[in-house]
Amino acid sequence: YAYLYAIPYELYEKYHVRRYGFHGTSHRYVSQRVCEFLGRDINTQRIITCHIGNGASVSAVKFGKCVDTSMGLTPLAGVMMGSRSGDIDPSAVTFLMEKLGKKPQEMADFLNKESGVLGITGISSDMREIESAAEEGNERAQLALKMYNYRIKKYIGAYAAAMGGVDIIVWTAGVGENQIGTRLESCSGLEFLGVKMDAEANKVRGEEAIISAPDSKVTVCVIPTDEELMIAKDTMNLLQK
Repeated sequence: YAYLYAIPYELYEKYHVRRYGFHGTSHRYVSQRVCEFLGRDINTQRIITCHIGNGASVSAVKFGKCVDTSMGLTPLAGVMMGSRSGDIDPSAVTFLMEKLGKKPQEMADFLNKESGVLGITGISSDMREIESAAEEGNERAQLALKMYNYRIKKYIGAYAAAMGGVDIIVWTAGVGENQIGTRLESCSGLEFLGVKMDAEANKVRGEEAIISAPDSKVTVCVIPTDEELMIAKDTMNLLQK
């Protein structure tokens, strides 16, 4: 029920059209690692993992199992990304195809390579450059940051609802590990869920850390991802079998 699209069921049976999600190796690694880091049992924790880089996805990991994730059949769905649009009304796509005279693959390229943060700002898909431009007063860069953080926040809220609450929020990947402002803004306003950030603790880049306040009901962490290690462990497990 979580991964099917609301289209005729026969299309799933015939073409396997469903939501698959991506960054699975990263989400799996950081959800396991954060529990080791905090000394908790993953089978008792509701975890939201935010793999935020040039490509980005958010996952809900309930008691050790991913129960929902923001990307879909392709990596185009979900949160706003560096050059990908993220979620968009399908009718807006067909409307734009007609107006711009684009064929299906051309439209796919447009949404994957010319949209997202790059499309809104007209500057770059690199969040470091966008933050610098926003600090200098560039209004479209400021708008892009608001859009970007807002969409991540919405997914965090949605996945807390899907799991009946949240115990841990994890930030990882290029932006998640290094972008102080994105982490703070995306978690601001989530106090109703029990999230209380520590602005000073959040001033960390690329290292394992707790960035929520000591009295926060939800523990917010930065955990650098290590997909290569996860792949190596999986390979070893397969060989041992």
